[in-house]
Amino acid sequence: MEAIRLAAEPVLASQGLELVDVEYQRETAGWVLRIYIDREGGVNIDDCTEVSRELGTILEVRDLIPNSYILEVSSPGLTRPLKKLEDFLKFRNHLVRIKTFAPVEGRRNFKGKLLGVEGELVQVEIDGRGYAIPQKSIAKANLEIEF
Repeated sequence: MEAIRLAAEPVLASQGLELVDVEYQRETAGWVLRIYIDREGGVNIDDCTEVSRELGTILEVRDLIPNSYILEVSSPGLTRPLKKLEDFLKFRNHLVRIKTFAPVEGRRNFKGKLLGVEGELVQVEIDGRGYAIPQKSIAKANLEIEF
């Protein structure tokens, strides 16, 4: 996956896009490589098509994936995953859902306002109470839709 990230990032940077996530998994139709991209203001179908064309060519030339696969390029959607510390800084004051590998302060599930980051700790407020969650303890984090 790291080789794919390294191949994708220059393509995306040249178009003002950000690599959000990379998934490679077996599905009913076969192996699928999913590339999630974003930018301030969101992405459109033309962005996804252009990245798919350019990145597809690079991946084929470099032969980074030995078996056949389907390349999908898409937006991360409204419940975008938060992976890097920069993501937790960027989406400060948004509603988030976080699941941890092991309990942090007695719980594994957190849904609240993202306050930001202090060092390696992600700060979340739930019902007026603050929680400091070590980034390495986070199994999954996503933006949550606010109604």
